[in-house]
This record gives sequence, structure tokens and C-alpha cells, in this order.
Amino acid sequence: MSTPEYVRGHGLLADRAAVVTAAAGSGVGGATARRLLEEGARVVIGDAHPRRTKEAVACLAAEFGPDRVDGTVCDVTDEQQVRALFDLAERAHGRLDIVVNNAGLGGTCELTDMTDDQWATVIDVTLTGTFRCTRAALRRLRATGRGGVIVNNASVLGWRAQAGQGHYAAAKAGVMALTRCAALEAAPHGIRVNAVAPSLALHPHLARVTPPGLLDELAAREAFGRPAEPWEMANVIVFLASDYSSYLTGETVSASSQHP
Repeated sequence: MSTPEYVRGHGLLADRAAVVTAAAGSGVGGATARRLLEEGARVVIGDAHPRRTKEAVACLAAEFGPDRVDGTVCDVTDEQQVRALFDLAERAHGRLDIVVNNAGLGGTCELTDMTDDQWATVIDVTLTGTFRCTRAALRRLRATGRGGVIVNNASVLGWRAQAGQGHYAAAKAGVMALTRCAALEAAPHGIRVNAVAPSLALHPHLARVTPPGLLDELAAREAFGRPAEPWEMANVIVFLASDYSSYLTGETVSASSQHP
């Protein structure tokens, strides 16, 4: 099945301010930053790659206006950089409404060959990094008293088994559990916390790091016979960030054409 037409913005997030981590690339984070802007939000992006971050901010600012886009280097394993990202959001836009925790790190390695460092690195970026940013977001959103939304990027591998993905699957299952617990703590403050679980969203970086033939095999398992476009995952994130999901919290939405 061919890719559907790109969906235009409808102003769902007008006048809101958002932070998106790992948003300077061509994957889901970059697509999400663009979709938020198209829906009327002001956006601060964080990414661990300095050059890519600078280029992404410049590109988006040229298209949407410099007053609506800012960014800074943010490695989510560094607490100081996480704080700096949220400080920038409040300085640049005077408020915080939406946080999208997209940063994650994968890789393929069987458990018998996996080192402690490989395991720890994936867990630190993907799970603990999401914790650090969720903690920072909740502290600031609670202080404003205006409520807010946090959307975490999980994965269907938090439910499914796939050889060579023990560290990544464990981290993403942890993100799902963290989402549920954070949602209960945040609800009394009018803050919603949900997650999206993509299956296969194809972008250049994924193509480079995935073993040959595996992407075709995974795509063939999807009901539509194709991988998702990153912007299709971003659309689900926009839904979770918008008022259309006002009674939804603690949930992980499977953005996949396969059943978990």
C-alpha cells in the first residue's frame, strides 16, 4: 500500500510551548518538532549532536519564524544538560505545555555477546533519560498550575520479543511502566502522561544501522506491507498532546499495523 498524503496542520496546539528531545534528525523526533510547529506550537528542540541541532533550528526557524523555534545541545544522560534544555524553553517562550521524550538508543546484539557497557548505555539513554526528562517536566508543569502533557516514545518491542533486542526491549518496556506510574502521580495536577509505541518507522539512520534484509522482513509483517513514515508517528504524538485526548492518561498507544 502506498504512503498516504501528508496531513496539513489544523491549529490543534496554537499558543502552546513544547520541548522535544532527540529532535534534530530525520526520524520521529524531527518529524514531531515539525508537526508541532505546523499545529501552531512554539518548540524548543534538544539533541546530543551540536552541528545537527544548529542546522535543524536554523531550518525550522527559516520556515516557521525565529520567534517560534529554539534549541540546544542536550544529552539526556547529563542532568545539567536536561535542566538547561528546560531552562531554555521557559526563557524562550515563557511557559511549558508539552514535553515529548523521544531520545532513545538501540542496537542489535545477542545477550550472550552483550557487554555490561552496551546494556547500561541503552538503558541510560532510553529509560533513565526518559526518567530525567519526565522528572524535570513534572517539576515545572506542577509549579505552573496550568496542567500539561508529556508524551514518551516507547516501542512495540516493549511488548514483543525480537532476538538481539534484549537491552532495547527492556528499556522500552520500562518506559511504558514509567509512563503509567508518572500518569497517576501527575493526574491530580491536571497533567497527562502517555506514550506512543511505534513498530517500524523508516528513516535514513535506521536504514544505516539495521542489518541488511531485516527492514524488508519487518515491513512485510506489517498489515499495510510497508514501514510507517516518521510523520505518521508524529501525528499520533500530536493527538496525545492535543485536547482531543483530554481523558487519556497512563496509556501506551500502539502505532502499528501489527497486533502487539
